[in-house]
Amino acid sequence: MTDAVQTPSNGDFTKRVFSGVQPTGALTLGNYLGALKRFVDMQNEDYETIYCIVDLHAITVWQDPKTLRDQVREIAASYLASGLDPAKSIIFNQAAVEEHAQLAWVFNCVARMGWMQRMTQFKDKAGKNAQNASVGLFTYPALMAADILLYHATHVPVGDDQKQHLELTRDIATKFNHDFGQDFFPITQPVIGGPAARVMSLRDGSKKMSKSDPSDLSRINMADDADTIAQKIRKAKTDPEALPSEEAGLEGRAEARNLVAIYAALADESVEKVLTEVGGKQFSEFKPMLVERAVEKLSPISAEMRRLLNDKSEIDRVLEGGAERARAIAAPILKHTYEIVGLK
Repeated sequence: MTDAVQTPSNGDFTKRVFSGVQPTGALTLGNYLGALKRFVDMQNEDYETIYCIVDLHAITVWQDPKTLRDQVREIAASYLASGLDPAKSIIFNQAAVEEHAQLAWVFNCVARMGWMQRMTQFKDKAGKNAQNASVGLFTYPALMAADILLYHATHVPVGDDQKQHLELTRDIATKFNHDFGQDFFPITQPVIGGPAARVMSLRDGSKKMSKSDPSDLSRINMADDADTIAQKIRKAKTDPEALPSEEAGLEGRAEARNLVAIYAALADESVEKVLTEVGGKQFSEFKPMLVERAVEKLSPISAEMRRLLNDKSEIDRVLEGGAERARAIAAPILKHTYEIVGLK
């Protein structure tokens, strides 16, 4: 591991990736294709990789304590079963590294109220009950910025719903550096995903696949067995037209676009290449192909998740070891931040 504290005058920071997933329910195919698969790919590229289970973010809304602890382990099992390797990546839960909360307070004092008020995700989550939402939900983006910058992360894989928060992270880093006259924090770059970076509901192609959707048929869960995966794909909403041979033919066909994009992402192919193979096929022909591909990719993951969750001690060892390694990077960066601000 390279030195944690980097203050290069030319801004040439070590290439380091940070990302995390909230432990607020079982992960879906959307989480796998939009996040975990990309985590694994980046682990095998020219980056230091740090992957967190962001349990501090989860408690911005009330969580049952036992359920929260169980879900932290389930997300860790999903990470490991998907191919994240503790020898290559740092894997830990956020609350185990107290420096996250400490840096978040500094960033609460750097960020401006107007910046926070522009965050659309707070408006979406709080809805009409904004006055009853927790303060933590409102200041959540400052904690997210701390998660990233605590490790001087240079790259973050993001979906569409997180782009605005990453822009805020960049704004906080820029303002901190300007206010204190130092290039201490990097200006983190987004890494946008491939063909299925945003996976949509199997029941409504205009809505994102979500673990909170009341219909279980709307999503494929990472823990689903082969029969359940097949059943959900067979029942997925489609239209009566044959598949086109070119991507332009998917315009206005949300469900068709979604299923083709899922197939492409599972196959590590472009949508255009898939359509050259399946163009002209009816969904009665294409769905069995998608079932075969999905079961081939996901069944080994769900089986490994079940094995890991039957012996939680292995998961706990990974999380504890990851927290120690994370803290070795985080603590010097927080200490230097405190020195810059005048707290030490």
